Amino acid sequence: MIFKRLILLAVIVIMSCNTSVKAQAPEAVKKTFKKMYPGENDPDWHKDDHGYYEANFKIDGIKYRADYNADGTWVETETSIDEDDLPKAIKKVIEDKFKDEKITEVEKVESATKGSFYDVEFKQKGKNKDVMFRADGTIIN
Repeated sequence: MIFKRLILLAVIVIMSCNTSVKAQAPEAVKKTFKKMYPGENDPDWHKDDHGYYEANFKIDGIKYRADYNADGTWVETETSIDEDDLPKAIKKVIEDKFKDEKITEVEKVESATKGSFYDVEFKQKGKNKDVMFRADGTIIN
């Protein structure tokens, strides 16, 4: 009896740790992905909280995440980068306006609607706050 409860508890814990749902992407999504990344044959597909089909993959050791609508329309692609790789103008704004904040993540983003920008995640009072920057240091959110 105790053993069965432990197994059930373990299954519940494992299932609750997964924040995105593993999904099989629709053919339209796969087709658009193949056109954009012809050399990538085995992305990990998930469906995120916004309902996008999300492809996680690596190219030359760099992590990428590309999001698509169910009809295959590309939404955006994010690339993890080091804080040191931010443009100097963005580093200056961070130094001036966010010097007391801890950076937890930095991504370069190519978006269908917003173009190119950098997404910097700061830890503020126990919560994460994303600030989007253009390469020239302009804040866009």
